[in-house]
Amino acid sequence: MSRKLSLPLIVLVLIALVLNACAPAATPTVAPTSTTAPVVVEPTATPEPTVAPDVAALWNDLIASLPADKGYGLVSAAKLNEELAEKAPFLLDVREAAELEKDGYIEGAVHIPVRQVLDNLDKLPPQDQPIVVYCASGHRGAFVMASLKLLGYTNVRNLAGGLGAWKKAELPVVTGSMPEAPKAGTAPEIKDQALYELLKGFFTSLPDGFYSIKADKLNTELAEGKAYNLIDVRREDEFQKNGYIAGAVNLPMETLFASLDKLPAKDAPIVIYCASGHRGAIVAMGLRLLGYTNVINLVGGINAWKAAGFPLEGVVDWNALWGDFLTNLPENFYTITAANLNSALVEKAPFLLDVREAAELEKDGYIEGAVHIPVRQVLDNLDKLPAQDQPIVVYCGSGHRGAFVMAALRFLGYTDVVNLVGGLNAWKKAELPVVTGSMPEAPKAGTAPQVDALRLEGLKAFFAGLPEGFGTIKAGDLNAALGEATKPFILDVRTEKEYTEDGHIEGSVHIPINTLWANLDKLPAKDARIVVLCKSGHRGALAMMALRMNGYTDVVNLLGGTNAWVAAELPLVK
Repeated sequence: MSRKLSLPLIVLVLIALVLNACAPAATPTVAPTSTTAPVVVEPTATPEPTVAPDVAALWNDLIASLPADKGYGLVSAAKLNEELAEKAPFLLDVREAAELEKDGYIEGAVHIPVRQVLDNLDKLPPQDQPIVVYCASGHRGAFVMASLKLLGYTNVRNLAGGLGAWKKAELPVVTGSMPEAPKAGTAPEIKDQALYELLKGFFTSLPDGFYSIKADKLNTELAEGKAYNLIDVRREDEFQKNGYIAGAVNLPMETLFASLDKLPAKDAPIVIYCASGHRGAIVAMGLRLLGYTNVINLVGGINAWKAAGFPLEGVVDWNALWGDFLTNLPENFYTITAANLNSALVEKAPFLLDVREAAELEKDGYIEGAVHIPVRQVLDNLDKLPAQDQPIVVYCGSGHRGAFVMAALRFLGYTDVVNLVGGLNAWKKAELPVVTGSMPEAPKAGTAPQVDALRLEGLKAFFAGLPEGFGTIKAGDLNAALGEATKPFILDVRTEKEYTEDGHIEGSVHIPINTLWANLDKLPAKDARIVVLCKSGHRGALAMMALRMNGYTDVVNLLGGTNAWVAAELPLVK
């Protein structure tokens, strides 16, 4: 190539290269390697924060679903026994295995220990089916009942008093074996997982004793000076009527969780109690979940406290008082005979109190020197009586009303009071003198003694409730009643010797008055008709008064006792 051609060619190549470098780059075409759509990765969602359960609100709602008129979610042993014979509910025993081996279990029960119940919801029936939970006393059963209701179970009850009440009612238990293992099914949907975990944590951490204390231990610790905050969660009417443990504060369960400001600090030692332990357990559980770290429940409630014989404030334990009074009656049963009274009036006269009605004095006369105060008015006129250590003899027509007044005065601190056995009838039968044609002078007022106000109130209620006839039945009327289809229960409270040697009314039950309180289980139901009798009417009146003041509603005394029965020429069995 000549030098003339090469130079222009070189120039053209350089220009082409420069133009190509300045041009935009072409996009290369890439053949697809797959027909699958590309994976789209969504951004990770932020989980919603867990909302802690509002325990106070939950417990307010729970308690509102357990009204008093429905028994607070309890079922009695008798009622459960009926249901088991008809259409049995699902029966859940939440005690420990050792308890079942030792004490037996109710036939048909499924056994899941209390700490494991929430891990075994698949072993329970659907949430709308009837379930009855029970433990030994009702304490643990209340925990489980409350939890299941919170989790959506709509028909759960707790056996009142637990297996202890079932056995006390003499209902059957299975011994010598264990229940079959519960069958697994479908677990329910848990709508509130946070609540479930909270409840599960409570059960998992339950200590030995299950946050409870027995009456004897509580009494001992209180006597030793341990400073408990006692919270009585019964209704105000129960607190006022049935008494309370000394120092207790009444915060009814129905309003307690809206009144938490009335509780002590969350680390303070607190003992909750109710009537039987059921409500106390529900409250104690709720408070524990609210962070009260030292809360326990009195097992068996105030019923267990009373059964152990421990004292109550705000009420008189007439059961204990009458038991002690009758058991320790002296040989003369606090009576005086007409002959001995006549001698005493000649020597150093006691204060003589005639408690009959005015019409009786006008008709039959009275013993000279007597002060007249009708039986229903005696306790309103204690200022008309002598000092509490002075001798007093009470009398009426037959000894029946006199026995009432004698006992009442002794309960109020009068230490030397006796009743004229057989009353004015016995006095006149002994041909001793009476004053007729006038009335005794009005008693003089003095200084009323200091007496126990609660005892006085209870005794006044008894006298105010005395019916026409003062709660007596005549021999002829009793004999007629024994011929009817529904016979009264006849209770003979005389001594063994009197019962066997003097004879007794056929069909009567013999319980000497000194042993009556130890044998109340031999009596019929508290609303049954009971006729009490002794020899003259004095002991029968005491037994009648004692029974009526302890809930027996239809008790009467045979007027004049077996003496009147024999005088009416009615038969006795010897």
